[in-house]
Amino acid sequence: MSNQSNQIEDVRKELEQDSQNLSADEIKKKYLSKGGILNSLLRGIKEVALEERSRFGNEANELKKQIEQIIDAAQSDKHIEISTGEKIDVTAPFDINTSTDKRPELISARGSQHPLTKELEYVLGVFESMGFNIEECRQIDNDYNMFEALNFPIGHPARDLWDTFWTDENLIPPAHTSTMQNRVLRNYEIPIRVVVPGRCFRNEATDASHEHTLHQIEGVYVDENISVGDMIGTIKTYLEAFFQKELKIKLQPAYFPFTEPDIEFLINCPFCNGTGCSICGGTGWIEAMGCGMIHPNVLEEAGIDSKKYTGFAWGFGLDRLVMIKHGIEDIRWLHSGDLDFIKKF
Repeated sequence: MSNQSNQIEDVRKELEQDSQNLSADEIKKKYLSKGGILNSLLRGIKEVALEERSRFGNEANELKKQIEQIIDAAQSDKHIEISTGEKIDVTAPFDINTSTDKRPELISARGSQHPLTKELEYVLGVFESMGFNIEECRQIDNDYNMFEALNFPIGHPARDLWDTFWTDENLIPPAHTSTMQNRVLRNYEIPIRVVVPGRCFRNEATDASHEHTLHQIEGVYVDENISVGDMIGTIKTYLEAFFQKELKIKLQPAYFPFTEPDIEFLINCPFCNGTGCSICGGTGWIEAMGCGMIHPNVLEEAGIDSKKYTGFAWGFGLDRLVMIKHGIEDIRWLHSGDLDFIKKF
């Protein structure tokens, strides 16, 4: 090995030690500056024999690459140090050096279905399996479909039972999905089996059990020889599918202008099995929906012979049934947009 080769080997050993102790700038100054070690070696090339100069030049180039790699590595370490210690991204949810177990939990980008949407899809699936068609409710309607076609003459006091919004054009955001009943009776051929989901709007104060906006599902069934027994069996089958348990039922009289007789459909409380609890107010029973046989005037208004055909209809608030099913104590949670509440479902 020539004297110059020995010098290069000595420089490598010194460089190895310096890489552990010196900064990138210090290494660069010591080895690559104009008066640095590498240039000193290269200036001595004139003392190398001609046949050795090529090999010496290659060794010197390899040494230079080694020096540059060490400088790059040192500068890379310095960059990380500056980004985490001296430069802080105030928009970042956590520092890049924060350990995984201490980083804040990020919300899933996939999200999840709202409980009302999830239960609505389930309910519609139940009715479809029972042979019902789905007809979506309108978001705005008129006086005829909201009242007159349903046996509410103009000036009838029963209109006051529905706290209705009116627009300046005398149109109505539906207060009940029965606003679609006349259209369903006119547009479908008998036998008619249709459910109508939709949002309803009522001009009333909100509290734990009432909201000005709610989801309702109307049901209509018309054919020959349809009786109250058919209605009870249909509604009970649906409710037991919804709560996924066998239920006891009770009927009590009510008043709706569009049905005769008019009935409130009650179920034994699913939480206490009818023994009485805070959910059912200690009665053991919960009102599930209003229902009844469709009034002959409503059938005739839709062009259906009420002497030949009969039918029944019902309407229930989906929000209330979802509250009962999941033990939600305040209906306002369903429309609050609270992510902590939504993540429970």
